[in-house]
Order: sequence, then C-alpha cells, then structure tokens
Amino acid sequence: MKKITHFPALASVPALAALPALGAAVSGCSPAAPERPNIIFLMFDDLGYGDLGCYGQELIETPNIDALAEQGMVFTDMYTACPLSAPSRCSIITGQHSGHSQIRSNDERVPRPDGLQPVGSDWFFERMKADPSFEGQWPLEPGTPTIASMMREAGYRTAMVGKWGLGGPGSGSTPNDMGFDYFYGFYCQMLAHSYYPDYLWENQTQIATGNEFMPIGRRLDPGADPYDIRSYDKFNQEYYSCDLMYDKLESWVTENAGSPFMLMWTTTVPHSTVQAPEEEVMYYVEKLGEEKTPVTDGGWYYPVLYPHSAYAAMITHIDTQLGRLTAKLKELGIYDNTLIIITSDNGPACNSNSPLEYFHSGGPFQCTKGWGKRSLHEGGIRMPFVASWPARVKPGSSNYIGMFTDLMPTFAELAGVQAPPCDGISFAPTLTGRKQPKHDFLYWEFPGGKGLVAVRMGPWKGLVTNVKKGNLQMALYKLDEDPGETTDIAAEHPEIVARMWEAAKASHSAVPSGNPNFEMEINYPQ
Repeated sequence: MKKITHFPALASVPALAALPALGAAVSGCSPAAPERPNIIFLMFDDLGYGDLGCYGQELIETPNIDALAEQGMVFTDMYTACPLSAPSRCSIITGQHSGHSQIRSNDERVPRPDGLQPVGSDWFFERMKADPSFEGQWPLEPGTPTIASMMREAGYRTAMVGKWGLGGPGSGSTPNDMGFDYFYGFYCQMLAHSYYPDYLWENQTQIATGNEFMPIGRRLDPGADPYDIRSYDKFNQEYYSCDLMYDKLESWVTENAGSPFMLMWTTTVPHSTVQAPEEEVMYYVEKLGEEKTPVTDGGWYYPVLYPHSAYAAMITHIDTQLGRLTAKLKELGIYDNTLIIITSDNGPACNSNSPLEYFHSGGPFQCTKGWGKRSLHEGGIRMPFVASWPARVKPGSSNYIGMFTDLMPTFAELAGVQAPPCDGISFAPTLTGRKQPKHDFLYWEFPGGKGLVAVRMGPWKGLVTNVKKGNLQMALYKLDEDPGETTDIAAEHPEIVARMWEAAKASHSAVPSGNPNFEMEINYPQ
C-alpha cells in the first residue's frame, strides 16, 4: 500500500532562484476532458494530515480510502485556505483566498432585523427550535457566484450532504440559495457538535430525526460512575447523523446517475464531540486498550468514556461508508468516470475530545496546542488530499503546491466552462498528465486570536504572528529541510522575507461583508 510517511523532498535550489516572479494566479480554463466526470468531494471536519493510512496512520483503519489512494493520486502539498471551518468552506465555495473572501473566521452571530444575535447558549438552542431564523453562522452575500452555481450552469446536478456553516434559514445563504439542487444535514455548525441531533435540514424543511433534544455542553448525571459506559447512554441515542446522511446521499447518487453530478459530502467527522455507534467504539477499545481518563467535562462538547477509540471509530465509519458508495458507483456503471476527492477542511483540533497527539494526527508536522486547527503552521493548513478517477488519473503522488481555491477552476475545466473570477488555478492538468501551471505563491490571513499571516513560495514559508499587535517580524522556514518549522532562518534571507511581504501586501483587501470581526489591520514593513 502506498503511504506518505515522511515529508517529500523538493529540489534544493539557491534562495533567489527558488522564487517565482510575483503575479496573480490566472483563473482561466483549458479545454474540457473528453467525457465530463461526475465529482464526489468528501471533506472531513478537523481531520489531520496523518489520520489516514495512506498518509502514514498506523492505528486508525481506513482501507477504502487507502485503496482509492493506491489506484489514484496522493497530493503531498495541498492546503486549506483557512485553518477554521466557516472560512475554509467559504473559500471552497467561492474560490477566494482569505485575503479576499467574505468570511475569514468563524462568527457565531446571526444578522437579523432586530440586530445581531449570538448562537451558542442553551437558551439560543431552545430559541432556534422555535424560530429557525436564529440558526446558523454569518452568511454569504445573496447572489454570490459559487462552485455549485457554476456547476449547475454547466449542466451538472448539484448536492451537498453534511455541514454547511455559511448561513441559516432566511439569510439568503443556504445551500439551496447558493446553487445546490439538494441539501441534507446541518445548517449550523454549533448544532453539528452532536452526532445525535433531534432534527436536520432537507433543503428548506426541518426534518425530525427521532432523537431527543440534547443541548451541547451537558454533563453526566449527578452520582453517575464515569467508568461505566451506561452512564453515557443519554448522549448516544438511536439515530446517528452520519448514517442518516449517508442514506440520503446514496439515494441522491442513484437518482442522478444518468446525468453528470457534483456531490459535496461534508461530513462532520471527526469534529468533537467524538461519538460513534457503541459496537464500533468497542472494536477500537479491544484494539487500543482501555482508556484511563474519560472526558467528564467536555466544555462545549459531551462527556466521552473512550475518546481515543471513539475518534478512530468515527473515521473508520466514514471510510466504511465510502466503500459502500464506491460499490454503488460500480453497480450503477459510473465508477470509472467519477472523480472522488478526499480531504479535510482544516487541521486537527486540540481539546479534551480530540486525541491528536495520541494518533500523531499531524503526521510529519507539529500538531500540539497552537500548531493545528486555528494556526497557520503546517499542521493547521496542510491537508491530506486523495484524488481517484479510474478513467483518467494514473496511480502516483503529486507535490503540486495548491490550495482549496483551486477546486473551482479545476471543476470548471473538467465541466468545460469558465470559472468565475477567483484566486485559484486548475490542477486538472496534474490529474490528467499534462503540463501543470504553478502558483507564484499561496497566501493566508486569519484574524482569529492575535492575528496571523502566512505566505508560501516554493519550498519557503513565511509566518507572522501577533499581527493585531502590530508585529512586523516574519519567521521564515525552508519546508523541504524543516517540515516541523523548528528553525527560523529569516535573518539569513532578508531578500526572501521582503518578497513575501510584497506578496502579502498584494493579497489583502477589505472584507466585502464589512464584518469587523473579519477585518485585520496589517502593518507592512516600509
């Protein structure tokens, strides 16, 4: 089995020779492939670079993903556009990187006629049940061109099953508003913290699941034994959201097999709370051993008896469903001409529910607190990325340096249409064995916390922390020699740092939505 077990070496070049000329990426489209493929985009939630077998994971079993990796292409240098859920999804949907996009951080507020309303308290969860207009996060502007509207205009059927996180009911920014013919799942990413919700959305209709309402943040009953699995029964109900979603997506694929389609399967796995069917958790308890430290205070999440085993079971659960889906595609006769992409929205979380250190979820990258999700270190933004398309993609690996903004122009090229203006370039040439254009550089900014900016040029990575405090010191790393970002060599290469500041300055614009939570004043060296 093909595994990425170490950071692939890039060609060693002199410092200045490694730097391309600055310039904007071209968002054009080459001629379409002879037969337009179906596209299934499976995106995990908080999955680390090292959480899949094909990327070196040795404890969590992912045989179906590994099989697709074996026959397809494994990317070593593909990046998310932001280290957090909503802005990452915004960039996928719109093709804009975080210096241009409408949503640049999570904002748990809902714009309403009576003012901004926060999402997150027990009272608001109750309020959302009675009035769905309180549900959701900060929305996209109505009428925003999206990857879904583009594909629908190209004649594709479009669907999303899973988590949205880019606006709620009545906002003008639901999946159906933004080009998806069909949606089933969570509008609100706060409600997605439970895998046994009492309702999900099917298009614009709230559908009861049969589970009881259980707000996040609940604790064990007083006097309950934290080492007794039955003490956790109230959190693990009958209808597992991953199974409800899978049934819907398989039915949708079956119904739409006769026309080209794009399905975005945005599973909530393995985002906390970590929950999976008991028999699957116990499989990993047998494999990994009893855990001595149950999570009894999960903060925003639920208590968990076996956090390691539950995390592993969740990932394997989706892997098993992917195996079922590929079998269905073969039965329908459309497997060979279906492009399946598997990735994650951002790096792994660091909380009481997430055993990222136990599983070495960062792979070759540091991934302790401050180095995974919410950071612009490699562990927060470098993503696993597998692409399988039996009719066209030859087995192998690619060190193409790309970003999720590339998805829109890639899908456009494969569908034979022009992408809306965006910050990506198509990597369809890489998939189909043709000469691949390259980015001059990749850019990130993140206004969460104290503010972060990062730039990648070839093997070089620049990172600025404490941006909101006016910091002008950029750390510089040479990733082919130092994937763990352990040694700052900025003092040795001031010319490279200066080029990166040029790129950063050229890449930042004011937030179109005007949301001050997404704005970040950046001081640039004179």
